[in-house]
Amino acid sequence: MNAFLDFLGDISWWMWILIALVLVAIRDVFFQKHHTISHNFPIVGHFRYILEKIGPELRQYLVANNREELPFNRIERGWIYASAKHENNYEGFGTDRDIYAHQHIFINNAMMPFKLPENHPHLADPTFLPCAKVMGLHNNRRKPFRPASIINVSAMSFGSLSAKAVESMNKGVKIANAYHNTGEGGLSPYHSHGGDVVFHFGTGYFGVRSDDGTFSMEKLIALVDNNPFVKAIEIKLSQGAKPGKGGVLPGAKITQEISDIRHVPLGKDVLSPPNHSAFSNVPEMMVFIEQIAEATGLPVGIKAAIGKLEQWEELADIMVKTGKGPDFITVDGGEGGTGAAPPSFADHVSLPWVFGFSDLYKVFKNRNLTERIVFVGSGKLGFPAKAAMAFAMGADCINVAREAMMSIGCIQAQICHTNRCPSGVATQSKWLQSGIDPTLKSERLGQYFKTFRKEFIEITHAAGYEHPCQFKMSDVAVNVDDQTLTKELDRTYMYNKTVVPFTSVQDLKDCQYLGGSKA
Repeated sequence: MNAFLDFLGDISWWMWILIALVLVAIRDVFFQKHHTISHNFPIVGHFRYILEKIGPELRQYLVANNREELPFNRIERGWIYASAKHENNYEGFGTDRDIYAHQHIFINNAMMPFKLPENHPHLADPTFLPCAKVMGLHNNRRKPFRPASIINVSAMSFGSLSAKAVESMNKGVKIANAYHNTGEGGLSPYHSHGGDVVFHFGTGYFGVRSDDGTFSMEKLIALVDNNPFVKAIEIKLSQGAKPGKGGVLPGAKITQEISDIRHVPLGKDVLSPPNHSAFSNVPEMMVFIEQIAEATGLPVGIKAAIGKLEQWEELADIMVKTGKGPDFITVDGGEGGTGAAPPSFADHVSLPWVFGFSDLYKVFKNRNLTERIVFVGSGKLGFPAKAAMAFAMGADCINVAREAMMSIGCIQAQICHTNRCPSGVATQSKWLQSGIDPTLKSERLGQYFKTFRKEFIEITHAAGYEHPCQFKMSDVAVNVDDQTLTKELDRTYMYNKTVVPFTSVQDLKDCQYLGGSKA
């Protein structure tokens, strides 16, 4: 025995490596049947799988140029990171963007910019930019709500995001005087740190769910009464990532905390079906909206990705006939977002934001309904120039999801659905999210929103306006094709937005319905 141990001790380190490689080769050839490459090319084949695994990181940091990546390129991510940290977000020596590329945006500046009068709110706070419209005012809701910010956090639920990420965002919207959409995972304690909240639910009715999985009005009323920071209700019809597709929350992922928040049983798979059980057609949905508004007093809106228009036209016709309807409509881009989805859905089902929104807006404009609705845009609009385009097309405010995630540390690893998010934002791993400091990250989200609004205001003034709601379709042009290099939005999408009633930013500041912690 001692002689054998002495023999082992005499083997050098490289011999141990050789023995290990031989054992791996034997395992590859004779004992594993799952991978043809490693069977046919033992040992060497493993390097192929390693490179495949780290390929996205290699491309992101070493291969792709500044403007090449999707969904957000390096320049876009860098602008968000710098804005969130209150660092220099300028670029020098001119743009490196191909300004002749298809769909490039041009904002027509005025000969002389808008001049701020004395005592203008922007002189005291250059980031003050509330929504020009009031949710619920035209439908005489008991508690109308004017969002105090034109940029807000989009629907992302606790469960898909970590507790510390949700807490950071809620504290951040309080700093920025914005609102925080809960997503369809219910209202959690992490949504309760002082920011305005829009409560959102989908077909699973999480948070307002009866024992049999149907909608509970009693639970919704109690939720609203017990949480006065909830300012509006949003019903999800579909989302850009996977419109028309439900989902399953595996029982293994349901902790006691998630069970309590979502009102679902422990240890059992929970289905979110494609369809709502509370209504099955447009007239029934209209009744459902009015019941919720009457019971809670809050504005009620709907969220959807846009495809076919027949049912939207039916909705608009009923609104004309009855004088009732949703107080706001959130239009989600079909290019997908934070929700995980099969590529077939994210790539092909429903329209990108610019096409979907323009189609939908015309449905309501043609029936003179646009003044009654607050239009919310959601789909990679968290950059001032894109927001200017959205406002010129008829949006009244925007929601951001992935941009908000990046402001608190997301690195676009694109593994949100694996529970292995390295930044701790989209994971329930206690270890991975332990690196998030909600106090610091909330300040960064708040600063991103403030920087966004400041630059958006500056672009607005450069175009000769006081508020983005004054943008017209003819103020923004996009590259369309080689024969006609640019077309204004009105000629591109064949409509003109309805003029938004607007007097001054000072009047918005004095409005009694204005949300936000400073109002």
